[in-house]
Amino acid sequence: MKIALFGTTIYQGKMLQYAEGLKELGHEVRLPAFDSHPEFDDLQVCEYNRSLIEWAERIDVFWDNRSVGFIFDFGMIFMARKPVHVVYLEPKTLGNVLVKYERSTL
Repeated sequence: MKIALFGTTIYQGKMLQYAEGLKELGHEVRLPAFDSHPEFDDLQVCEYNRSLIEWAERIDVFWDNRSVGFIFDFGMIFMARKPVHVVYLEPKTLGNVLVKYERSTL
């Protein structure tokens, strides 16, 4: 399965570790732009992440309600009607929406 990981930059290390586990299970995994593309301006980060969402069959999420950028990404995920798997989420208002959306896409 093609899986894209999205979430708060502070969890990048955990996301990379999680990605390795998915790859060991035979999944193809990609991560968002983060800060690893200093050549991208803000619009190019959004375009990169949009193409990643379009590519993916499922989006796996790590989020603690700090990343405004993820709110934008989630809007694109929601619009694209992509299935979501919540890996880590603090219980917050928008987070509850994300969990409910994950359940509706199973």
